[in-house]
Amino acid sequence: MSARRDHNWRGYLFVAPAAVYLAIFTLLPIAAAAYMSLHRWHLLKPQRPFVGWGNFATLLGDPFFREAIVNTLVFVAISVPLGVASALAVALLVSRPLRGVGFFRTLFYTPSVCSQVALSMLWIWILMPAAGAHEGGLLAFLLGRLGFPVTRNVLADPWGAMLALAALMAWIGVGPRMIIFVAGLQSIPHELHEAAALDGAGPWQKVRHVTLPLLLPTTLFVFVTTTIAAFQFFTPVYVITRGGPRRSTDVLMYHIYREAWQKFEAGMASAQSFVLFALILIAALLQLRLMRRGLHVGDVA
Repeated sequence: MSARRDHNWRGYLFVAPAAVYLAIFTLLPIAAAAYMSLHRWHLLKPQRPFVGWGNFATLLGDPFFREAIVNTLVFVAISVPLGVASALAVALLVSRPLRGVGFFRTLFYTPSVCSQVALSMLWIWILMPAAGAHEGGLLAFLLGRLGFPVTRNVLADPWGAMLALAALMAWIGVGPRMIIFVAGLQSIPHELHEAAALDGAGPWQKVRHVTLPLLLPTTLFVFVTTTIAAFQFFTPVYVITRGGPRRSTDVLMYHIYREAWQKFEAGMASAQSFVLFALILIAALLQLRLMRRGLHVGDVA
């Protein structure tokens, strides 16, 4: 019995650093945010009265906050399918046994380890329109050489800015999602593709009828993680659009930042953070329910 207790204490010692880190940098901030969300907490004022659910009631009547929710849902609806589809397409390409495929895997993974501030600045240059003698960014230069001059600023258009941010998120996250898809593809037995080829299936038929159904658990996992990341998308919005044009890209994460660090309303920002958490939780639970249903249908089939 004493040996077992000694073994248990050693295990607790190994877990202790991670537990302390979790308590200090995760649980304690969550508790502090919950406390502030129930107070009128201005960072520059000493009076911080208790208001209960008053901050949440104020959010319900705030049209700008409701607009931020709509912008976030639109961004998630655009960026998540785009990010998952692009990562799956890249994974199908780099999973082939070709010479130098490791180099291309590294190339596609590189954006995920780069600074998002640097990538955002690069994205601004790529989308910069041509003006007079100025040839613009990379996109304007290439299209101009093909006879399609780009003189309109994409980032000045509400839908253009939203699509540009969604494309940037897909580019930044293609590496990690690609690795997950490649792992899923490698777990599919080659015998199934060979059997499909013997039955006369072409490359697209094999992908549609063999690869995609067996890749369903991996795909749904990538959907859930990509959705969570899309709800928390912030840095490119801050660097590129600042919520514009005309508040069209004022997503929740940027709205919370403005509330906390421009208006100094920490209580309202904390309440908004819990609304964002609720939206992420609802989206994740819906997708997990879809995952279980899809896996059950796949097992029955």
